[in-house]
Amino acid sequence: MTRSSHRDLAAVAAAAALVVAAVVIGRYLQDAHGTLLVGNAPLYGRWGPHAGPGTPAALATAAAVVAYGPPLAARLPWRALLWAAWGAALAWTWSLALVDGWERGVAQRLTTRHEYLQVIERFHDIPAALRDFDRHILLHSPDNWPAHVAGHPPGATLTFVLLDRVGLGGGGWAGAWCITVGATACVAVLVAVRALAGEERARKAAAFIAMMPAAVWVGTSADGYFAAVAAWCVAFLALAVTGCRPRLTGFAAGLLFGLTCYLSYGLTLFTVIAGAVVLLGARRVRPLPYALAGAAVVPLAFTLAGFDWWAAYRLLVERYYEGAAGVRPYGYWVWANLACTVLIVGPATVAGLRRTGATLLAGRGRLRASVLSGPDASGVRADVRLALLVAAALVALLTADVSGMSKAETERIWLPFAPWLAAACAFLPRPRAWLAAQAVLALLLNHLCLTGW
Repeated sequence: MTRSSHRDLAAVAAAAALVVAAVVIGRYLQDAHGTLLVGNAPLYGRWGPHAGPGTPAALATAAAVVAYGPPLAARLPWRALLWAAWGAALAWTWSLALVDGWERGVAQRLTTRHEYLQVIERFHDIPAALRDFDRHILLHSPDNWPAHVAGHPPGATLTFVLLDRVGLGGGGWAGAWCITVGATACVAVLVAVRALAGEERARKAAAFIAMMPAAVWVGTSADGYFAAVAAWCVAFLALAVTGCRPRLTGFAAGLLFGLTCYLSYGLTLFTVIAGAVVLLGARRVRPLPYALAGAAVVPLAFTLAGFDWWAAYRLLVERYYEGAAGVRPYGYWVWANLACTVLIVGPATVAGLRRTGATLLAGRGRLRASVLSGPDASGVRADVRLALLVAAALVALLTADVSGMSKAETERIWLPFAPWLAAACAFLPRPRAWLAAQAVLALLLNHLCLTGW
């Protein structure tokens, strides 16, 4: 075993220790003070070993991806690889969701008292609902919105309203939408990595991004859908700044970024990742006017409809601290959130992040050349470019962490950042062993814990 491999295992051991500390200290704090407000700290859920109809499919999917994922990713034609990655992500996410059965695992997830489908009937007049949206955010306001509706801009709720309007109403269709769209985040990240750091790195990362432990929460939560929209925003921007139809892809990137900001307030942090993409692009300026024009579309539409994003966000912050956030201790969650992140990205990503840091440190003298060069640069420079992209995602996540606006439930809330961190797995040798570790963690989480999402 090489020295780098020993360091990888040491990083994984440290991450495992962080998770154990979060569990032990979390149990003590919850038992002694009852302030964490989660059933199985640091996760929102409770202990409950179980199996279900998705178990055989999950085991078969894991075995197939571990055995055949890396060699297929290396030799499939690029477009076929993208379809295969999406298919693997779909199979993995659906099978994990169905471990809890169709009703509890899919159909009921988005119908609970905190969720979006509770308010579908209140949007029978969409313009009126948007004009009055901020009047129902605070807990003491009349007919206050459920937690997730109040906690997000109305673009999130409108998605499910529009699904209902076209005849795809109910929890089953909503869950299927989130899983099917959410699985495309894998494809978007691969497109972006290929554009910015070369096809070889994208191929090496493909199986890891398709089979993340985060899939436990993608199926089914709306944040999996948010993750896909944000990922495609970055993918189109990566295509734009590397010269692929810059007007069209630039506009598409801006349009999706505007939508992203109206799905989740916190995903405005994707400007950090977008900034890294622009920095790494060979043609940085040309698509920016089109991206800015696209970014104005969704905000303009909501503003004209009567929804004030900034006013709603200020009310959300007040509502946030009226509720659980006013009780949950920042001193615990500011580091326990990172334990949740370890669980959604898995040990392979932890090792990949260690190698990302090592790549950046070793490539300090090549940073400028790596940024200025294109994706077809030398292997060392391409590695540095990928490391910069992953580092930007990590910076965005850490910013969310220290903000205090994500106390607990980050295994769901931070899903949009997970596939960008998982891209670091392209740096790992012996992919099958690391993929097996990812699969084992996801299977254990899904079969031992009854998650709240």
